[in-house]
Amino acid sequence: MTIKNCFIGIDIGTSGLRGSVIDENDHEILYEQLALSAPEKNGNRCEGDPQEWLTKFKQLLLILTQNLDKQYHCRALAIDGTSSTLIACNERGEPLGKALMYNDSQSNEAAEIIASATPSDAIHQSGAQGASSSLAKTLTLLKRYPQTRHFCHQADWLAASLTGLYPISDENNCLKMGYDIIDRQWPQWLFSLNTKKPDLQQLNLKPSQLPKVLAPGSFIANIQAHVAEKSGLNKDCQIITGTTDSIAAMIATGANQIGDAVTSLGSTLVIKLLSECPVFDASAGIYSHRLGKHWLVGGASNSGGAVLKQYFSQQQLDDMTPQLQAEKNTGLNYYPLPASGERFPVSDCFKHPELSPRPKDDLLFFQGILEGISHIEHLAYQKLKELGASQTKRIFTCGGGNNNPAWSKIRQQTLGLPIVSARHTEASYGSALLARQGWLNKTKLYKRTKSEAP
Repeated sequence: MTIKNCFIGIDIGTSGLRGSVIDENDHEILYEQLALSAPEKNGNRCEGDPQEWLTKFKQLLLILTQNLDKQYHCRALAIDGTSSTLIACNERGEPLGKALMYNDSQSNEAAEIIASATPSDAIHQSGAQGASSSLAKTLTLLKRYPQTRHFCHQADWLAASLTGLYPISDENNCLKMGYDIIDRQWPQWLFSLNTKKPDLQQLNLKPSQLPKVLAPGSFIANIQAHVAEKSGLNKDCQIITGTTDSIAAMIATGANQIGDAVTSLGSTLVIKLLSECPVFDASAGIYSHRLGKHWLVGGASNSGGAVLKQYFSQQQLDDMTPQLQAEKNTGLNYYPLPASGERFPVSDCFKHPELSPRPKDDLLFFQGILEGISHIEHLAYQKLKELGASQTKRIFTCGGGNNNPAWSKIRQQTLGLPIVSARHTEASYGSALLARQGWLNKTKLYKRTKSEAP
């Protein structure tokens, strides 16, 4: 029997786990998913159960390996998770309690401490600002569990369950924990976050509590033998560092050249651009990730599909979409927002939605909103260019809005750039590509080292 190589990518999100298996030619040969219980929400708290994640993760691996043709040999596996979802663990890597989810924003006091402690020359490029950052959650969990030995992001923790190594993370997940992406190290100011308040003196972090940070797509270790046996994975399967869910989804689109951009047309409008140089503007939520030899510059507007859902049902949207006349501009100059406040490309917490006058014709109003969102997208790419990012050359599209041909035409007319439908949009597929690249890099390094040996 001819043995064929394959690679597994796992995406753990808020509502479920998804797994993709690809072959050496990047063809997806298997896809499976399992649902997760909804996180516990209470006001600004949003907490998840790591033990459920681990149980479902093991189930998903078994499903994948049992359904995989026996001719395939899994060479490597990578995991992505929701950005800034954090777990406090003991010395054995066991969770001390619930995880704080990516959208948990209970850490306001911690955010104030971080804002006052961040050096002025670092604050503009720090991803650790705000109550939902990993660093703010780190301080909240440290106050709750002073005995914490390791802080792990969602993807880190699941990967560690395969290797037994706690904690090892990637540069993308650690950006919001305060990691210095330029100097590629944990900055010293993180370890002097003490305040004058006696009850917060324990908030001083120790370097040993933070993860060892590697580039996404780096070799961590081979899977532990006993874990491989239980999961059905090969004993020589390499565990590769992953990334965040949004970056994994971006990798999946096929955007891989300088000037390639990805617009996600979901509830909000999310922009990502591959650039030769990094761009930072903390006030507008713009920051940069390292991705291979390039930089991934990103920002997110509050505009998007959520505005449409405030005025129309899904059935109404489906009925009106074929009637849109993209070639005829409505002349409505809208700035669609679901509520007051905008992050990017305009940083204004008081900015009001601009959706008047509203015509009597719902179809005209619908198209006017789409034109407004397209205009915001245009301003966003202009803003990135003004800040020093590379020129946008083509835009890959994912998200629900990608299924609207008229909107694509409106966007192309507004942006004056080629609009490309993403070939894949699942983050699990992007993680599988990352696993494949990590394995190839490790294999090339081994061959080069062996050939250089005396």
